[in-house]
This record gives sequence, C-alpha cells and structure tokens, in this order.
Amino acid sequence: MSVAGEGPEAFAAGRAVSPAVLERLTRCVALLRAWQKAKNLVGPATLDHVWTRHIADSAAVLDAAPWAKRWVDLGSGAGFPGIVVAILLSETPGAHVHLVESNGRKAAFLKAAIRETGAPASVSADRIEAVLADSARFAPAGPVEAVSARALAPLDKLLGLAAPLLTAGAVGVFHKGRDLDREVCEAHALWSFDLAEHRSGSDSEGRIALVRSLAPRRPGVPEP
Repeated sequence: MSVAGEGPEAFAAGRAVSPAVLERLTRCVALLRAWQKAKNLVGPATLDHVWTRHIADSAAVLDAAPWAKRWVDLGSGAGFPGIVVAILLSETPGAHVHLVESNGRKAAFLKAAIRETGAPASVSADRIEAVLADSARFAPAGPVEAVSARALAPLDKLLGLAAPLLTAGAVGVFHKGRDLDREVCEAHALWSFDLAEHRSGSDSEGRIALVRSLAPRRPGVPEP
C-alpha cells in the first residue's frame, strides 16, 4: 500500500538530490523493510508511509541547517534522522554523521545501513552521556556543527544531554511537535538559548527547533 506523494520520485521532486543519493536512500528503505520483519525497528503502520513519515521528515533537519556537514545524532533508533542526513551528505566533502544508539539491535541495523549505502557515518553503541563525555570520539571528523534528535526527550532534558556539544558551538536541530511552546518555557527555567523554528517534513503540527547559544542559567538569575 502507498499514499499520494509517497515514494522516491515524490521525495526527490523539487529537491537537489542526485540519482546516486536517491538510489542510496532506496537501498536504505529496502534494508529497513527486510530488517523490520525480525527486529521491529519502527512502528509497523509507518512502513506504508516510510518516504514521507521517515525520509522526508528526517531530511527536514538538513533543510533547517544546510551549512552543517558534521553532525551527531542522539538516540538514532532506526536511523531517523541521522542515517538519512548522512546519505544526503554522501557527496559533500568532509561530511560525517556520528550516530549514537544504545539499543544493540538498532545499532546493528545502523552499521548494516552504513555498509549498504556507503554513507559517511559511524555508530557508537553506547549511552548518550558516555559518548558525549568522550570528545575524542568526534575529533577525527572535525568540530561538530549540528546535533539532531527525533522523539528522544522533552526539550529541557534534551538540552541537558546535548549540552557538551551545544555549549561548544554546535547548533541543536530537534524534531518537536505541538507541545514545543510549553517545552521551551520549561527549558528556559534551566537554560538560556536562542530559538528558531522550521517546518517539519511531513507532520503539519511538527516543527524543527533550531537551538543556538546554549548556556546554563545561574541560580537566582531572573528570567530576561
């Protein structure tokens, strides 16, 4: 079953996607379908809409931060958005996406997807806190420019997890939904940051939160 606008051709329409990159994305989708039968990597109902629900939605983070070449993707799951970003950047010199996923079966899938597609990416099968505490893991690829996460945690907790990279100058590019305004208010109690919003790729209520200039608030300092 498919939906209107679903599929690689519909995804590529209006995008500067080369045939080689589109073929890599198609291979990744085929691998996801093959692994899904045994590993249950994504919600089964979303497979009928994989190009809109997962691929286009993941590509939205690169639309929001098109200058970024070196990414860290937190809680990568089945590779959304991280593996999609890596494939879209596969023809960009110096690009690299570091995928962080502690679930063993999902990390194994990510490694297989990297081998299958030749995406410029690597996988850390460990907890986010442990990975980000070791900055040497990212040194070979150069300074991290963007940090992504999709459906991982509320914004206040997400900023806490990503703080080692965000306070060093990376921009946060986070998928959020209808509760973003509430999450921003809660996060401002703990953090000072600049926020810009971009449209999600497939969800009319979804938004991409672009976070810059993160700094912890000192106790006793009032809200600006």
